[in-house]
Amino acid sequence: MKFIVTSTLLYSRLQSISRVLNSKNTLPILDSFLFDLKEGTLTMTASDSETTLVTSMEVNESDGDIRFALTAKQLLESLKEMPDMPLTFEVDLTTRSVCMKYLNGKSNMVAQNADEYPQPIKLGENAEQLTIPSDVLLYGVTRALFATADDELRPIMGGVYFDITAQDVTMVASDGHKLVRNRSFSGKGTGRSAFALPKKPALQLKSLLPKEEGDVEVRFDERAAIFQMENYLMICRLIEGRYPNYNSVIPKDNPYHATVDRQALLGALRRVAIFSSESTNLVKLCLDTDKIIVSAQDIDFSTSAEEFLTCSYDGTPLRIGFRSDFLIDILNSIADDEVTLELGDASRAGIFYPAEQQENEDLLLLLMPIMLND
Repeated sequence: MKFIVTSTLLYSRLQSISRVLNSKNTLPILDSFLFDLKEGTLTMTASDSETTLVTSMEVNESDGDIRFALTAKQLLESLKEMPDMPLTFEVDLTTRSVCMKYLNGKSNMVAQNADEYPQPIKLGENAEQLTIPSDVLLYGVTRALFATADDELRPIMGGVYFDITAQDVTMVASDGHKLVRNRSFSGKGTGRSAFALPKKPALQLKSLLPKEEGDVEVRFDERAAIFQMENYLMICRLIEGRYPNYNSVIPKDNPYHATVDRQALLGALRRVAIFSSESTNLVKLCLDTDKIIVSAQDIDFSTSAEEFLTCSYDGTPLRIGFRSDFLIDILNSIADDEVTLELGDASRAGIFYPAEQQENEDLLLLLMPIMLND
């Protein structure tokens, strides 16, 4: 049988779902895309057995239904070099041959047995549901990802935690040094529920969601989650375990508040951090009336630097140290022109948030300090 599709659309969809594929697989069939043509709709699947991405498109013409698999790398590399043109696929499952014909040539490939492709994870009858706008989900996941941990002893910390109520959705990530808590009042669940999304499917959402519009429907149970987007479907296994009480580590009574231009502070940090010790990446923030002094030094090489910034601060003088790379990550995750710092003392976690929160959003970031010896 044969079917006709557009080369650029086919390549775009396959490239998007190919990001889930591993370079090495225990099952050879997972090196392939699964194609399922039914009633003029071509559904394409890529999987690493833990996470599955599915997309579909209408074919221009077909003369039947068929299921088969094709090696992903070979197909993607051939499509990448093609201009926008119609492609005719002629598939013979008896001989396992696939011929892809185009304007001035053809390619011959070998079809794999579609029945060998693993079935996606099924949800239980107790599955919960969440509805969230695609841009809100993208915003929350993108800002949380940098704070996830790479800790084999605590796998639950290696993903983005979704804390869901009927009024809001909170996306949290922490590695023990930094924490992101992004609460959105635009997303709503059916009740109180939660799940921990692993880093790999979270990265898939980060790459897919910029192309999506409208709401994302999420269904999940204690084992797996299904994200239904406009053009893509993602099915993934969740991280098992109990997520720590993230609210308990956020100081509630930091008495000192400073508001400063975010880009100015970022620029100062990047310049000053060059002169910090490579072993600690320590930078010091010294706050005094309406100013911040950003400084760093490396005693071993007798280098140092400091810069003065104006800010809004009327508390008592305060000195606190942070890892420069962590602090830069924190500031890069805030979109507002100005950032507010809430501080207690040199041993208490610092809290950072936009001076003006986005509509229906409550973003808070926490960073543990480095103790100062002088």
